[in-house]
Amino acid sequence: YDDSKQINIGSGHEVSIKDLASKISNAVGFKGEIIWDSSKPDGTMRKVLDSSKIANLGWKPLISLDQGIASTVEWYLQNK
Repeated sequence: YDDSKQINIGSGHEVSIKDLASKISNAVGFKGEIIWDSSKPDGTMRKVLDSSKIANLGWKPLISLDQGIASTVEWYLQNK
């Protein structure tokens, strides 16, 4: 890639912040409660990356978000 602009790397699938937090907390074994303060909604409630630039370069995701989270947690536990 020979451009100064950022390039998104993602699956192109939308995930809510709530679902992402749940996936991460499950992966790390978090037993607490996530409390959402809906009186202060700021930012976006969901995330989806436009991965068209990197797709045009021939890249595509090889693993799912769940697999990526699990392998990141595993790497962290082995390297902390």
